[in-house]
Amino acid sequence: MRSLVIGLLVVLTGMSAHAQYSPHRVVYNLCITDTMVNYTGHHRHAIAVNGTLPGPTLEFTEGDTAEIHIHNHMMMETSVHWHGVIVPNQYDGVSYLTSPPIKPMGEYTAVFPIVQNGTYWYHSHTMLQEQVGLYGAIVIHKRQAPLQPGEPSSAQVPPEQVVLLSDWTDETPYEVQRSLHYATDWYAIRKGSTQNYAAAIKAHRLHTKLTNEWKRMLPMDVSDVYYNKFLVNGKPEEAQKQYKPGDKVRLRVINGSSSTYFWLQYAGGSITVVANDGKDVEPVVVDRLIVGVSETYDLIVTIPGDSGYAFRATAEDRTGATTLWLGNGPQKALPPLPVLNYFEGMNMMNGMMNSSGGMKMMDMKMTNQTMDMNSVMYAEQSGTTLNYGMLRSPVKTTLPAGNPAPMTSDSVPAGNPPPDSAAPRTPGAPTRVFYFNLTGNMNRYVWTINNKAVSETDKILIRHGDNVRIILYNGTMMRHPMHLHGHFFRLLNGQGDYAPLKTVVDIMPMETDTLEFAATESGDWFFHCHILYHMMSGMGRIFHYEDSPPPPGIPHPQKALKHLYSDDREIRPMARIGLESNGSDGEAQLANTRYRFQTEWRLGTDSRKGYESESHLGRYLGTMQYWLPYIGWDFRYRSLITTEKNLFGQTDTKNHRDVFCAGVQYTLPMLVIADARIDTRGSLRFQLSREDLPLTSRLRFSFMINTDKEYMAGLRYIVTKYFGFSTHYDSDMGYGAGITINY
Repeated sequence: MRSLVIGLLVVLTGMSAHAQYSPHRVVYNLCITDTMVNYTGHHRHAIAVNGTLPGPTLEFTEGDTAEIHIHNHMMMETSVHWHGVIVPNQYDGVSYLTSPPIKPMGEYTAVFPIVQNGTYWYHSHTMLQEQVGLYGAIVIHKRQAPLQPGEPSSAQVPPEQVVLLSDWTDETPYEVQRSLHYATDWYAIRKGSTQNYAAAIKAHRLHTKLTNEWKRMLPMDVSDVYYNKFLVNGKPEEAQKQYKPGDKVRLRVINGSSSTYFWLQYAGGSITVVANDGKDVEPVVVDRLIVGVSETYDLIVTIPGDSGYAFRATAEDRTGATTLWLGNGPQKALPPLPVLNYFEGMNMMNGMMNSSGGMKMMDMKMTNQTMDMNSVMYAEQSGTTLNYGMLRSPVKTTLPAGNPAPMTSDSVPAGNPPPDSAAPRTPGAPTRVFYFNLTGNMNRYVWTINNKAVSETDKILIRHGDNVRIILYNGTMMRHPMHLHGHFFRLLNGQGDYAPLKTVVDIMPMETDTLEFAATESGDWFFHCHILYHMMSGMGRIFHYEDSPPPPGIPHPQKALKHLYSDDREIRPMARIGLESNGSDGEAQLANTRYRFQTEWRLGTDSRKGYESESHLGRYLGTMQYWLPYIGWDFRYRSLITTEKNLFGQTDTKNHRDVFCAGVQYTLPMLVIADARIDTRGSLRFQLSREDLPLTSRLRFSFMINTDKEYMAGLRYIVTKYFGFSTHYDSDMGYGAGITINY
């Protein structure tokens, strides 16, 4: 019976996209359900809104009142955030922070005035639901001025087309997230971007590769996840044949992906940029542009003739593209973008990093996307590429400013000087200045601000009426699309009083950007990286207006906040099990952002080889997390009875040991792990090891040697993400060959 009711509601909603209770009250019913999709020949779970992926486009006119009824017909909680739309705090849609979660089989109603116009979108802010389909477009039309006598209506309302871009993986989002935190190389293998030693030698880049690993860096990538498909409006490609030669079409482009940047190109000629993040800009004509995760652009393109012209969005890592065909006739495609030259990018990255793996504090200011790693990773095509420095508001956006307020704990300069392009100052409201250094590392996929995850910081206090200035420095090798909820900010990009208004800033590696916004709201507002897996790792902050009342619907805010904090505190499992002719060896881990519990074992097929097991509980220290102090225990038994001395001259036995130990691990250049420990017998041990040294794309080398005169060397050939063939020699267990299972 419930499914029948759901079906009828979906059909009725589809038959009438919206109904108006009054001339300016626009009502939508959104039914969120589990569904199955098939983009690759395999059925996979997804989330649908009103039976479709993406959900329906919500259309309003500036001045309307939105009334949106959300029906959650899933067996898990959900939420909906209205990205870029200025709404009362209680409807912002961040579960447990501003809005209550929509419980399984529950309902929620959001009612808010439409105070703006432009292109926006909605998506889940719960767990990883955005990745599997819970998103849709929002189009807010301008209130049209009365037509002049004889003026055609089409002059004011050109044809419009929503272009909602997204990425799709057949893996569950949880599995993607778990894999990223354990630095699996499987996604790079699928992309052909492993940057292994054989490829480095072939490309005459062995020195570049050695320098990269000497500086303790993993192979570079411009996108972390391998995606099976890229979609436009929920399809691998779409054709809109109704447009005629001479038509000018307004494309409302939304990057609704979870972690993919897209290069936009048009086979019919140049592209005119007229709006960004919903706000008008002075028109800029370009040949191509890159749209950051969660950004929106309004573009004008012309249909030049009787053809179907490709408007193509290519993933930044060149692993795929999706195309919208505009016009009727023979299809006019675009040549593929050149493949990335990863070793050239790696060489540039080496020059930006110091020997400790951190970013060099160069005597230079990289601002407003003046540096683009893509420019050295492939032969750039001729033509004009958009960057933020070209964006200019058609009206003045100057905010009043005063003397900076005293710095808070999150206002400590991160070693980078403020940019020269400071905002004009006028007497009036005080300006509070915050210095945010975007930090993190790829080795453990930890993403933070000032080396702290959201759960490790207090809310940042601001006052109603203040002006807030954020000076952002990106100290990582990844670009980050930083999104501010509930506010527009002006991006100081050299345009002075005509700085553009935005809700997302795409900040490049080593770039410094300055944002300003007027503190005109109340409550709590999220500021975070919009790459889904970066946000879930902890790259964000919460701005809190002083003296704000608790959010309605959340009776215990402090208790509820722990749910939000649990995202970056999540404990993730990992295991590697070797099954070879000489026995079994392997390890299992439970880890989160700071802590790791690891156990490893070796079990011989010959009873004389016995067994051994070590377990450690440790905490990572430092921005790059090279240090891991730990405590643990070590058990060993073999039937042989021999007495030996280690390299420190201490008497020990390899055959029977049951001790507790304490030590520290440290990541050395070449990604070698140094491990020094002492046990309860007073015995010392020093060990060096390295896993997964990439000889080729799929062939990996590992080794271990320590002062107890133990050593190991092995090879593993990766067949699938979870399975490989392996062989190794162990000083205790001897030679073996077989398989390795990974999780």
